[in-house]
Amino acid sequence: MTLYRTFGCRLGAMLEITKKFIQDLQADIHAGKDAEISAKVADLHPADLAEIFDEVKHDEAVYIYKLLHKDLAADMLVELEEDVREKLLGSLTSREIAQEIIDRIDSDDAADMISELPEEKIEEIISHIDDEEQASDLIDLLNYEEGTAGALMAKELVKVNQNWNVAQCIREMRLQAEDIENVYTIYVVDDQDTLLGKLSLKKLLFSSTSTRSLIRDIYNPKELKTVGVEDDADTVVTTMEKYDLAAVPVVNDANQLLGRITFDDAMDVLREESDRDYQLASGISEDVESDDSIWELTRARLPWLLIGMAGGISGAYVIGAFDIEKNPGMALFIPLIAAMGGNVGVQSAAIVVQGLANKSIKTNEIAKRLGKELGVGVLNGLICAVIILLASYILNFGLALSLTVSIALLAVIIFAALFGTFIPLVLDRYKIDPALATGPFITTANDIIGLIIYFLVGNIISGIF
Repeated sequence: MTLYRTFGCRLGAMLEITKKFIQDLQADIHAGKDAEISAKVADLHPADLAEIFDEVKHDEAVYIYKLLHKDLAADMLVELEEDVREKLLGSLTSREIAQEIIDRIDSDDAADMISELPEEKIEEIISHIDDEEQASDLIDLLNYEEGTAGALMAKELVKVNQNWNVAQCIREMRLQAEDIENVYTIYVVDDQDTLLGKLSLKKLLFSSTSTRSLIRDIYNPKELKTVGVEDDADTVVTTMEKYDLAAVPVVNDANQLLGRITFDDAMDVLREESDRDYQLASGISEDVESDDSIWELTRARLPWLLIGMAGGISGAYVIGAFDIEKNPGMALFIPLIAAMGGNVGVQSAAIVVQGLANKSIKTNEIAKRLGKELGVGVLNGLICAVIILLASYILNFGLALSLTVSIALLAVIIFAALFGTFIPLVLDRYKIDPALATGPFITTANDIIGLIIYFLVGNIISGIF
């Protein structure tokens, strides 16, 4: 573990956490110095405490956990990596999880946490939840498909009925806000829980003429930006980013208010999507972490390595299919042709994938996008072709070979630009993650096709000269 500092502690104290801090903590565990351990971790932020749990052994993590204040322990579990949390939860009874953890965290975090457990244990945990409404909310969240707004949302929010007066509204808000860390927005509903609008605290306190004023007379009926309960996570993130929302309400088809999603949950989705796209672009087919087992890491990497190897074999076959002995000088430029094709393809694919992610490119704009990339490919190709023509001729590679490399490079760059644009658009249309197109798939395909183009041009030029 590298040295790092933590200054944002729960009570504002400045603590330094280093490798020595971890070692001292482990020594205290083995010596049974409970008081010293409690003093060292009591003021840590849950996120920093979670990093310590990632570093120590499982039995040491369990030992520390038993000494934590219940609120701090629950918050820390939310921050833990999934595999570490799963092991730690496995050491707790269903009753402990229900009464010491679930009751102290938001419903969306609770649903995410126990969804990782076996079905039998989930049922046991829910059976130990005393609050029937809380248990019902948890069951409801667990039933939504992963990756949808319903699975992301939290049930905790502040809502008021349009028929309440100001006094009743304030009383109800106090009760609802007890278990909510950040209110963000007060939602206004009717008797059927249909979302009507929002109410600001400022308007509640200063716009009403008396405590008997009705909410329907002072709330803002302007249509709210909402997401449907079945909308995918990408839609949620895009909506919140586009309209700069701290929280977005989740509604069903009848526009009934079901929950809300806050910006921190959206950021978690964005980070997970970025990590997944980066892994796909790097040729890793499964979601893995650096501390996963050798077999898990191998299984995630091997498929694309095999595809790359198959591409290499295909490239060798292409080279062998053409009689390169007649013009051995062509072998000198094979790495250049392959590298340029792969680079251009990945560049084009990366731009398209980014545009699809932020919704600046639509799937139905294939023709428009291909036309633009054709122009870019032609311009870049001409510049590179002229440069390589002059450079190879000056270096005495001969006019025939110089023309071959120059013309082939122009054709390869144009093809790679179009191919790198077309593939992610098609993948997205068929609901396949377009990030696949920015990895080994593009480079391997461009290597093979680029070599075919190169040797075809070489045969034509050699026939002329």
